[in-house]
Amino acid sequence: MGKRLQDKVEYYTTHKKSSTNACNFSTNRIILTMVLATKKKKLKNCSLISDEPTNFDPYLELNLLDVKIFATLATAFILVAGHPAKEKVVPSKAQLYVSNHENILGTSLELKFISTSEAEADKAEKAALKEIGRLSAIFSGYSSESEFSHWINQGLHKPIKVSKELFEMLSLFEDWKSKTNGALDPSAAVASKLWANAAKKQQLPSKSEINQAVVAMQAQHYSLDSNNLTATRLDDTPLMMNTFTKSYIINKACAAALAAAKVKNVVVNIGGDLVIKGEDKDLVYVANPLNNAENDAPLAKLLVANKAIATSGNYRRGEQIGKRWYSHIVDPRTALPVEGIISATVIASNATDAGALATAFNVLTLAESKALAKTVKDAEYLIVTKNGKVIESAGWKNYLDLSVKEKQQNVAVPINYTAEKLWDPKYELAINFQFNVIEGNSHRPFAAIWVENDKRESVRNLALWYNKPKWIPDLRNWYRINGERFKADKENYASVTGATRNPGKYTVKWDGKDDNGNYVPQGTYTVIIETSKEHGTDEILRQPIELKKSAQKINNAGNVEISNVSFEFYKKK
Repeated sequence: MGKRLQDKVEYYTTHKKSSTNACNFSTNRIILTMVLATKKKKLKNCSLISDEPTNFDPYLELNLLDVKIFATLATAFILVAGHPAKEKVVPSKAQLYVSNHENILGTSLELKFISTSEAEADKAEKAALKEIGRLSAIFSGYSSESEFSHWINQGLHKPIKVSKELFEMLSLFEDWKSKTNGALDPSAAVASKLWANAAKKQQLPSKSEINQAVVAMQAQHYSLDSNNLTATRLDDTPLMMNTFTKSYIINKACAAALAAAKVKNVVVNIGGDLVIKGEDKDLVYVANPLNNAENDAPLAKLLVANKAIATSGNYRRGEQIGKRWYSHIVDPRTALPVEGIISATVIASNATDAGALATAFNVLTLAESKALAKTVKDAEYLIVTKNGKVIESAGWKNYLDLSVKEKQQNVAVPINYTAEKLWDPKYELAINFQFNVIEGNSHRPFAAIWVENDKRESVRNLALWYNKPKWIPDLRNWYRINGERFKADKENYASVTGATRNPGKYTVKWDGKDDNGNYVPQGTYTVIIETSKEHGTDEILRQPIELKKSAQKINNAGNVEISNVSFEFYKKK
């Protein structure tokens, strides 16, 4: 072998433990050297011959024939040496693997797996994504190629054979329409379209238009034949498979991941609705509808296992007409946007139950919601009214994570700050941005957001999003400053349930405190947003901004990974 190839074998056998239980460390080195020697000609021009041995893994470069040669040589060597393996295989410690995607079912997707193998976690991820894609191709009302769209376009009064999944979904809508006395109905799309058009015109719908919408929604829209698995459209009222379809898909994706790979735990979170299955509990934050930036304190912290959680609310999506905001959630019985409830979170054993209840609670009165919840076994809820009142079911407290202690922030002023005028607590800075859609790649990039003072010293870390800790160094600028003091904390891995967000849109806030909880002096600071994607870009955006006592807003075009960036300094309401 050439010296460079020999160096790489030397590196591998010196730094990496054997993954083959039948051979000891020396055995692996000898056999690996023999196999690589036979590959010398083939390896000359391949990625194996590189200047960075730390990226070298010979096992990944061997083809099937090489593996057979390796196995034969290994067996022969062991028989000659007379040292059969006697030690039991000790599995490596289970780890958490996280993967984030954007623009999945019109929102964001988070997958979390606990496994002893990254390969198994990858299998689980692929299985979950495949199932989400399969079911989306059935239910999507936005794709003309979906089964649902084909059924819609078949015409009226024709029994159409449908898949068991579509039949089940149509049946669920019928059941929940009955259970909620019409508060849930797939024809709510009629009222949603009415208010969307009103927003475009900036003119409220007329009473006549509202009445016509109500009449259209109250009709029976289809009939089902369970014996023949057919669905027949009875009118041409627009329908949308929303409400709890997302929860249905999440549940199926979770089951697919568990079936496909050796994983202990699976969490599938699409836009704030999630299913948790497996041996361990998941830490879940309930977003505060009144303060719902990514780094705002949650309304509640939960520990949940083998359950589904869904949140529905009007604080992230809706229509602005004039000076008033109208919820995207409408009451099919009146064709009016709801307004009494701003958020409802439900924990239930069944995912579709959780999704249906969460939406229904935004439409029904509190008394109706309480009565409806009793019809679903083990369902618990937290409801927030527009006045900020929080209503909890009797068993909600059983899911609260009482072991998580709130971090006490020390507001004492450090000595080096005393001579300077400090940040006014009445003000805050909001950083808004959107991850760009990149064709063929839905993975969200790693991202770090932090603040530096005029001396280029880091004063506050605001956000850090990543998939696996071992790749954090890819955020080169952030890691150079913060890498040594970064420590894993279970709260870094918490899931979040909240009203469905638009895909890729995020807000992070700074309250003027440093990492120790002390208010910093007024002055000019630089907000830094660094993004990194595997086999892709490493982008950094630096925005200086003067933060004193005058409101201001700065817009930034962004870069390859992010756009629609704004920095808003304002007085809190």
